[in-house]
Amino acid sequence: MADHGRRVLLLSNSTQAGHDYLEHAAAPIQEHFPAGGRIAFVPYALHDWDRYTAKAAAGLGALGYKVTGVHTGDPATVVAEADGVFVGGGNTFRLATGVHRTGLADVLRERVADGLPYMGASAGTVLAGPSIRTTNDMPIVQPPTFTALGLIGFHINPHFLSGAVVPDFMGETREQRLAEYLEENETPVVGLPEGSWITAHGTTVTAGGAHDAVLFARGAEPGPLPVGSDLSALETAPHVGVAGDAGC
Repeated sequence: MADHGRRVLLLSNSTQAGHDYLEHAAAPIQEHFPAGGRIAFVPYALHDWDRYTAKAAAGLGALGYKVTGVHTGDPATVVAEADGVFVGGGNTFRLATGVHRTGLADVLRERVADGLPYMGASAGTVLAGPSIRTTNDMPIVQPPTFTALGLIGFHINPHFLSGAVVPDFMGETREQRLAEYLEENETPVVGLPEGSWITAHGTTVTAGGAHDAVLFARGAEPGPLPVGSDLSALETAPHVGVAGDAGC
């Protein structure tokens, strides 16, 4: 569970149709990070770390921030010298492998508990939850553990789409996949559509962005979480952190 001094911004996506990288979330980003701040970027979710860092630097640079990739030096030192951290999207299993093998997972938990602003997008948003079990990604690598950072007390499913992707689609819908998750685990999941985000400031957790989120909880039908909803109760409900999520 996250510390009460936390500042966490979790985007469903970093790239929105019709917008430059991170442009659609410019307002919450500028509210989240200090003006002109130094941002440590975690690029482990993609293969080409330098290219990915350059993309993040361009997007955040347009908002007035200076970006340094954690891979360009000692990751813990880069984070220690930063005014905020951004964990980019890509493959969640590759991201989890990188943060655990470098020791950055513990560093991020400690720094965010001390008040360092954390921003995630897509895989970086999944990583902020108790585990990575509700990601959409293929397990292209084997991380040491599915345990994530635990900056928030519930799971997020980013890029959430309701129903069949195309007519006559016979594969599992996102609702079916999350229902399967809840057959084996107790901690609730928030389906977060593109263009939306979740902010956690201290004990206050709020749904924001362009589209309503969806709550998936064991024993209940999926229900809407309108923009502006207070999600704080999801972190203190009895089902959070029970045996069904052992290892998370």
